[in-house]
Amino acid sequence: MKCSASTAAPPSVRGRPREFDPDEALAAALRVFWARGYEGASMAELTEAMGITKPSLYACFGNKEALFKKALDLYERDKLAYIGKALEAPTARGVAERLLNGAVATHCGDSDPHGCLGVISTVVCAAEADSIRADVIKRRASSEAAVVKRFEQARRDGDLPDSVCPTKLASCLTTLLQGLAVKAQGGAQPEELQGSIDTFLAMWPGR
Repeated sequence: MKCSASTAAPPSVRGRPREFDPDEALAAALRVFWARGYEGASMAELTEAMGITKPSLYACFGNKEALFKKALDLYERDKLAYIGKALEAPTARGVAERLLNGAVATHCGDSDPHGCLGVISTVVCAAEADSIRADVIKRRASSEAAVVKRFEQARRDGDLPDSVCPTKLASCLTTLLQGLAVKAQGGAQPEELQGSIDTFLAMWPGR
């Protein structure tokens, strides 16, 4: 799929408008949103990074909100792929370990902005961006529900004690994951975050 880089060629230019790769443009937009948050990312920054004009952005991706949601889809598909793999771990503790280590690797990597796109955007969103916050929270709730379901299975399998509430354990894990993302965005080093992970796993409820 190709999109026109301008809605119309300038009067002095003949021929077809220059085309651009929407996948590459979306990946560029993701990096801007990830670094700046939804509200912190200006249209000027987005169009410059994407290499397109504002009319082209609207024509190909919709408005800024629609662009952000497409970028968030890409973020979940490419950057958060470790979540689905973590849920396949043979034990509940393994699930937690994979999620935590995957979060640190993603949020403290060398090639991408630090922190979590979802956390950054919900923390700084003002009232006019309520729909963005609601969408991010809905996605986060869906992920947490998948963890709860996995922990419920672990308790049925005897991998977790009957006294452990899967919902509360998943909430505790999610809280730590969000905390790691915030600290990563603030400049915390992987070694520091790993200490929090090790401490949490040392307290893991097991039979």
